[in-house]
Amino acid sequence: MDLLLNIEAFVRVAQTQSFSEAARQLRVARSVVTTRIKQLEEHVGTPLFHRSTRMVRLTETGQAFVRDSSDLVTRSQELFAQMREARGKPIGTLRIHALTGFVLDRFASILQSFQETYPEIRLQVSVSDEVVDPVAAGVDCALQIFPPASTELVSNALFPVRRVFCATKDYLARHGTPESPHDLHKHQLGLYSRYPSRDRWSFHRGEEQITAYLNASLLTNSVHMLREYALEGAGIVCIPTFVASQALLAGKLQLVLKDYQLSSFWFSAVYAQTSRNAYKLRLFIDHITSTYKRLPLWDTELIARGLMSEDPIVMDDQ
Repeated sequence: MDLLLNIEAFVRVAQTQSFSEAARQLRVARSVVTTRIKQLEEHVGTPLFHRSTRMVRLTETGQAFVRDSSDLVTRSQELFAQMREARGKPIGTLRIHALTGFVLDRFASILQSFQETYPEIRLQVSVSDEVVDPVAAGVDCALQIFPPASTELVSNALFPVRRVFCATKDYLARHGTPESPHDLHKHQLGLYSRYPSRDRWSFHRGEEQITAYLNASLLTNSVHMLREYALEGAGIVCIPTFVASQALLAGKLQLVLKDYQLSSFWFSAVYAQTSRNAYKLRLFIDHITSTYKRLPLWDTELIARGLMSEDPIVMDDQ
């Protein structure tokens, strides 16, 4: 009996509340997880789970030991990682979930440079705009703008996501240029549907703050679709600067309400406190932060051209 593997299976079942999901995350058959749990229960002499056809939950004994078991699994994996580090070769698989909008334009270069530095770390990347619990999703880290799904998760802020309203010169010539946030109600608007602040928009100009509730002509979970919508001259859109910057710098899009600054969100790495790939994950997060240094290149370029202010307004409660 491999006691450590059995304890890892126990932790995974406890976290996911599912033998099948634990098996998927561990990349073994469900019967293997069942056997490991059975062996562990026989070893400790008491059941660790209450099982039914609909539910798996911890017994009193299981509840008493799950946190220490999680810490044991994490520490052992860190120890193995450090032993590999001593050989100079971090190795293994790192599973990442990332926002679609960020992945399509900016993520490939990060992956390339990371794998050039750590060629024996294999990356598995899932992409969507959904809010995920990294534990339940079976990933080591979720890169997102949303708050953590539970208090058991850690959120590591990487850089601010700044947003701008923009449109083509042709659209503004035909429909007029808004002078205040309230003028947006007169226009065709394209808005992203997944911002944590939902329909509430906060505009800042000096000491002035205006809150507006905007109705979209186009509401979508794709910031890239919004950019294309704007480039077609269909309306005014609000998109992150990492999507808008190239079109703004090329003059294909123009800023709207330039004197007003929208509240920003933190782009964060969210992961379990007891991440089973803590060492590899730390390397990955350090790689991102060393690349962007809290002021991403796309914002630096816009600031240098005088298209936006240097200091973002980051709303920690959104």
